[in-house]
Amino acid sequence: MNPGFSLSSFDTLPSDGVAGTLVGRAWVPASGAMPAGPAVVVVRADGVFDISDAAPTISSLVDLHDPAGVVRATAGRRIGSLDALLANTACAERNPAVAHLLAPCDLQVIKAAGVTFAASLIERVIEERAKGDPQGAVQVREQVNALVGDSLASIRPGSAESRELKALLVRQGLWSQYLEVGIGPDAEIFTKAPLLAALGTGTEIGVHPKSVWNNPEPEIVLSVDSRGRVLGAMLGNDVNLRDVEGRSALLLGKAKDNNGSCAIGPFLRLFDDTFSMDDVRRATVHLRVEGGPDGFVLDGTSSMDQITRDPLDLVEQAIGPCHQYPDGLVLFLGTLFAPVADRDAPGEGFTHKAGDQVRISSAMLGTLANQVGSSDAIAPWTFGVRALMANLAARGLLGHRDL
Repeated sequence: MNPGFSLSSFDTLPSDGVAGTLVGRAWVPASGAMPAGPAVVVVRADGVFDISDAAPTISSLVDLHDPAGVVRATAGRRIGSLDALLANTACAERNPAVAHLLAPCDLQVIKAAGVTFAASLIERVIEERAKGDPQGAVQVREQVNALVGDSLASIRPGSAESRELKALLVRQGLWSQYLEVGIGPDAEIFTKAPLLAALGTGTEIGVHPKSVWNNPEPEIVLSVDSRGRVLGAMLGNDVNLRDVEGRSALLLGKAKDNNGSCAIGPFLRLFDDTFSMDDVRRATVHLRVEGGPDGFVLDGTSSMDQITRDPLDLVEQAIGPCHQYPDGLVLFLGTLFAPVADRDAPGEGFTHKAGDQVRISSAMLGTLANQVGSSDAIAPWTFGVRALMANLAARGLLGHRDL
């Protein structure tokens, strides 16, 4: 990690501080005969508290009848101040005697919805037509915008108007598989990463070393239980390889799922009397990239009021009679943001460089901050489901009734 990369509670917490119900996961040091391991935690004014006795996993917590109520009623065990945990999380060499934060999800399947905003839809079409070539994207972008303009922004997917637009685009030779999922009846829902593979705030995220055209995707991520109830929201970075997906949509797995390519955090804000689905619908997500090697700065926003499908519609398309998730799921909602500003040569657009610092923020969800590295050079993913089960068993939590 770059020595200049640091985190504090001031630039991590939501604008209303700890007024909401903020839960997460932390790696807690060994204590006596108890081995170190991941714990469910809650952030309060007087510190961070381990509440694993109430729910040993985030998956089990959100599946409770009233998770926010259980969190409020559980005293827990204080494991340190938030500033201490954040400092150790972002440290190049962590102190094993101090807890550090993890992504606030565990056994839930990590799903994502694609092309849910008109602007990003246009960029997916451009990627496809440019065959993953950033230099060829400028001409394609001009062509597509001249033919489509702003007409997609007001189209409701699956409506009569969307069918008419599809027929027009087919006649113009402009129809695309991305337009199909962008304005057609069926949303694009894909698996972003395996269970437990997501990284939390303060970590190094990864870009595949062969990619020359890639970008962050700042998004809101919903936490959904096994019954399809939405219990809260987080921030996420759906790290994306534009050149790989542009070559072929069948390479979506390679474009989306690499070591360190999924970041979620900083905390899961559960729905309660301070935060609701309507707050998600009104949210604005901000992105800032500060280039480590060249000083390049990129700012952008993604406003949820411009999403083409309601978040609950996306949830219904992700889980239901045909798609069960007994441990729940988290769902990326997509992004309006698609960077086109040139970083190096004219016409090449934006792409990441090692050392970039990426901060994704929203007023009621706080800030998710990560530094960019190469997928083959950052820390490998080693703690999977078997390791979690063994760890919970060693800590006496595996037989927990709510696991």
